[in-house]
Amino acid sequence: MSGHTDRVSSLAWNEFILSSGSRSSQIFHHDVRIATHHTATLTGHDMEVCGLAYSSDGNYLASGGNDNKVNIWSGGDSAPLHTLIEHTAAVKALAWCPSSKNLLATGGGTADRQICFWNAASGRLQNATDTGSQVSAILWSRHNKELITGHGYSQNQLTLWKYPTMTRLAELTGHQDRVLQLSMSPDGSTVVSLGADESLRLWKVFESDAHQEKKKREKTHTASSKLSMNCR
Repeated sequence: MSGHTDRVSSLAWNEFILSSGSRSSQIFHHDVRIATHHTATLTGHDMEVCGLAYSSDGNYLASGGNDNKVNIWSGGDSAPLHTLIEHTAAVKALAWCPSSKNLLATGGGTADRQICFWNAASGRLQNATDTGSQVSAILWSRHNKELITGHGYSQNQLTLWKYPTMTRLAELTGHQDRVLQLSMSPDGSTVVSLGADESLRLWKVFESDAHQEKKKREKTHTASSKLSMNCR
């Protein structure tokens, strides 16, 4: 799909809409069902758009740029709902909390090193944590209030955090250069990290969907058993 006049540096899906961010500072929406796929252009950054992420319900799109800005877009609006300027370096890492649809986590580059948590509805900063290194990627656990982040210099590590206390639960090392991207397995248990050292590494860090369902069934069975005994 053509359209951008410079390199495409970020992508995000919302059902049949593919959104792409470019070094031209623009975001294009593409409807992949039709030949004339370019349906809208969003202009809200001054430099390259290096991160895009849709909220789980598709109502919000977050964009991060080399201009240190985070924009939150709502629906079909052509102007940002909020422009967030807390970060002091490029923002590539963006992730929406699966259990709280308005909660957005963002991570800043080498000169910033912060993870910020935002209320997308109000644009209010809820919390910020200095990680000590570049934040290049963020993923939330599907079932627990935990998140994992990818980092650059000096350890090039993955860090597992407990939210909202932001207690460090684990430091996962192995990459010889900065972590570029993170992705999660279909069952939600395994994280794959891509490094600038040209390696992929798989880490089993979260509970799988199947394990979580088993725990729910066991909890329900225990509660039913106690109720049955109390009724005798």
